[in-house]
Amino acid sequence: MERHALERLLAGDDEASALARAALRSGATYSVGDTAHPSERHAGVFGHRLRRMRMHGVEPLGLERAVQLLSEHGRPVRVGLIDSADRTWHFLLFLTENGNAPVACAAWQRATKESPL
Repeated sequence: MERHALERLLAGDDEASALARAALRSGATYSVGDTAHPSERHAGVFGHRLRRMRMHGVEPLGLERAVQLLSEHGRPVRVGLIDSADRTWHFLLFLTENGNAPVACAAWQRATKESPL
């Protein structure tokens, strides 16, 4: 997927999407999977990761909402990852099976040696 197409998909007004869009415009690295997997599986995995992050005092932007949206989506999704150019932020996005529309976006700051996840 080309960078400008991914930027357009991140047109939402939620904080995670806005930060991801800005990161892309600032030279972030990114990848989008070619295959789709069941949204329910992702909801379970990231629901567990959300609980683990919270146990370590991390509150990721939009991850709780992403888990809810994935649970409700009921169809396969493609996963995209974005890492900010300065490597301080990690973004996770879920796209529809054909990659033409966003389902959810989440963001969190990378763990440091002092606060590993």
